[in-house]
Amino acid sequence: MAETLKTLKTRRSCRNYKPELIEEEKLDAIIEAGTYAATGMGRQSPIIIAITDREVRDTLSKMNADIRGISSDPFYGAPELIVVLANKAVPTYIYDGTLVMGNLMNAAAAVGVASCWIHGAKPEFEAEYGRELLKKLGVEGDYEAIGHLILGYAATKAPKPAPRKADYVYKI
Repeated sequence: MAETLKTLKTRRSCRNYKPELIEEEKLDAIIEAGTYAATGMGRQSPIIIAITDREVRDTLSKMNADIRGISSDPFYGAPELIVVLANKAVPTYIYDGTLVMGNLMNAAAAVGVASCWIHGAKPEFEAEYGRELLKKLGVEGDYEAIGHLILGYAATKAPKPAPRKADYVYKI
């Protein structure tokens, strides 16, 4: 248990990546951890899409940059990413997808892989390109993209955690 708590306390978002892909067994372990996230009534509304194809990664990066109105890479040079979507027919889909994202981030940290949650996936997958990607994968249903999780090896050392705010916890 001590290792789990250490990972939870030391995981940080990374915004500067080395170009090499992570090992497939690490990617598989991260994804598997995502599939074990808690979901409302165990319905498992989310789906996970792992993207290692550079062309798809770069297209999504460009779309995300356009959405944000920036010209830089919003994926910070990370060579691969995971997109989490969740079935809107399930009332808890946003929470379910968010819990999957959390599991993925913590699992990445546990295996020595840097990550960062990047917003903007929702409009990307509402656009024609995103819908076509889902169709190509055989994904049917009314899914909403919850977020991207960029993955790779950090090019710089992770920052120290900020002090926790004084009024974070209340006990009754």
